[in-house]
Amino acid sequence: MSWFEGRTAVVTGGGTAGIGRATAARLATEGAHVFISGRREAELDEAVGVIGPNVTAVPGDITVPADLDRLYAAVADRGRGLDVLVANAAAASFATLDTIAEEEFYRIFDVNVKGTLFTVRKALPLLNEGSSVVVTGSTTADRGVASMGAYSASKAAVRSLVRTWAVELADRGIRVNAVTPGPTDTSGVTELVGAENVEAYKSAQGAQMLLGRVARPDEVAAAITFLASPESSFVLGAELYVDGGANQV
Repeated sequence: MSWFEGRTAVVTGGGTAGIGRATAARLATEGAHVFISGRREAELDEAVGVIGPNVTAVPGDITVPADLDRLYAAVADRGRGLDVLVANAAAASFATLDTIAEEEFYRIFDVNVKGTLFTVRKALPLLNEGSSVVVTGSTTADRGVASMGAYSASKAAVRSLVRTWAVELADRGIRVNAVTPGPTDTSGVTELVGAENVEAYKSAQGAQMLLGRVARPDEVAAAITFLASPESSFVLGAELYVDGGANQV
């Protein structure tokens, strides 16, 4: 029997063709019933069609408390609590120190920090003993990357929160960890750099990787699945890099 048979999972940012959808598909294949959320209904509907009957889509924005309440009300209605929470939804943009607008700074932190915090906060009443929370980080939090200062800082803040939550929730048997991908081939990259630039961007990023390519979403999903499962039962407050070694050597 799979570790996730009969379990309930939530994956935010699960509609777009990337890490969230790949994770939802992997967990559903492993037997979990997965609730996915995202702002774009069309993408959520597409994800449901691709993943199959073990997934339920709940449209919503993680920065809107009422939308999170709606998501968790749907989870509560299933009557089995919550075993896996993957806080994956995020926002990114390119802007240097001298060009970033105040509104853009607030948007990045509103989604990546506040949205992630309340995604986890509002799940607390539902999280079963022994459940797992996995937060998606970024290798940019460790390095100085031009034009990504706000995004990198927001991901560094999230990494810090993972450590704190690991301490605060340990007495409930809830494990909190971070997965930290390097450059990954997702639809979010296309949105960030533009369809006309995406192949050149991936090629340039891949050339900097020891393996000569960017990651596939399913490779990151495999790491998240490990952290979500009892196979990582003694892993707590950790950061698992899925970066092809880029930040390690």
